Amino acid sequence: MFAAAAGGCHHAGVDFALDDDLLALAAEAEAVAAEWAGVLPEDSWMVGHSPEFSLELARRGWLGMTWPVEHGGGGRSPIERFVVYEALIAGGAPVASSWFADRQIGPTLLRFGTDEQRAAFLPSIVDGTAQWCVGMSEPDAGSDVASLRTRAERTPAGDWLVNGAKVWMSGAATGDWCYLIARTDPEAPPHQGLSELIVALDSPGLDVRPIQDLTGGRHFCEVTFTDVVVPAGRLVGEENGSFRQVMAQMEHERGGIDRLVSNRALYRDCLPLADLDDPLVRQEVAALETGYRIGRLLVLREVLGQAPRSFSAATKTYCTEFEQRVAQFCARTLGPEALLAEPGLGGRVARNLGYAAAYTIMGGTTQILRNILGERVLGLPR
Repeated sequence: MFAAAAGGCHHAGVDFALDDDLLALAAEAEAVAAEWAGVLPEDSWMVGHSPEFSLELARRGWLGMTWPVEHGGGGRSPIERFVVYEALIAGGAPVASSWFADRQIGPTLLRFGTDEQRAAFLPSIVDGTAQWCVGMSEPDAGSDVASLRTRAERTPAGDWLVNGAKVWMSGAATGDWCYLIARTDPEAPPHQGLSELIVALDSPGLDVRPIQDLTGGRHFCEVTFTDVVVPAGRLVGEENGSFRQVMAQMEHERGGIDRLVSNRALYRDCLPLADLDDPLVRQEVAALETGYRIGRLLVLREVLGQAPRSFSAATKTYCTEFEQRVAQFCARTLGPEALLAEPGLGGRVARNLGYAAAYTIMGGTTQILRNILGERVLGLPR
């Protein structure tokens, strides 16, 4: 059983309450988050890099939780992983060093990788010792994957030679591996001719340059590839046919709880300061509380496999727009203090207000996602 909200609710014939085991698991994760949360708990799945915490997650069996036991995973249910990571990210635990690998790289390798690739890469994800990033967006190609220009060409020895540039690669400056999407057949139609490669980030010819964002953060990077050699065995899945693999990977990226709770800790800290004697403020809080529960149910549909194909576009759109509303509420609650970029709650609000604009861009812009929803889910004409 699971809850639609923290306290649970009931509807005729349907029990949405967490059972005792899940409640205990959630409480354990909340306690871990409280112990490890930093001074800036917001967006911890992107900016909270801590290799030490990755080892703690591994020790508790919270990496690869739902993977098959034969591949080193925990064999646990999707709802158990949901409960753990809702508590960790909402509480500001620094999960970024293991997040991309656990959320999408591992599942992609389980589905499309070879036995050799699974044996080579899954163990270091589960034990928390490897950090991965995703090489998808480019200077001239963001949400439109079909416009990618980074090239990977076969060498006489059968390996791959990569040239091009990627941008907005979170964690590349401290990472070990890049899951790269590149064009391997320049003559093929835009949605064809793409392949996925595993690239070591210390490869000769690979240059990583951190990008400072408007909040002062430097987790995003631009990465250039100049004659980077990638072994033939690092091709994941079908050569020239990886577009469907990319779309499957994006389902993991767009439909997760991280898209809803990035600034949940900030909301919790600002709420006691809100003037609840003001009826307009009470209405806004009621809308946010209701909105959180709606977003949570959308994510649960994704987690439990109940959502239609490509519906993660709607889930991400709703959840990230909700997070932006949270940032605006917190700024209004603090008033002028929210403009002070200094330590403390005001500084956190100021940072989040600036960062929140990116919520509806990362992982696919809201405009692109609405097109996907219209065409692939609703069947509307292009």
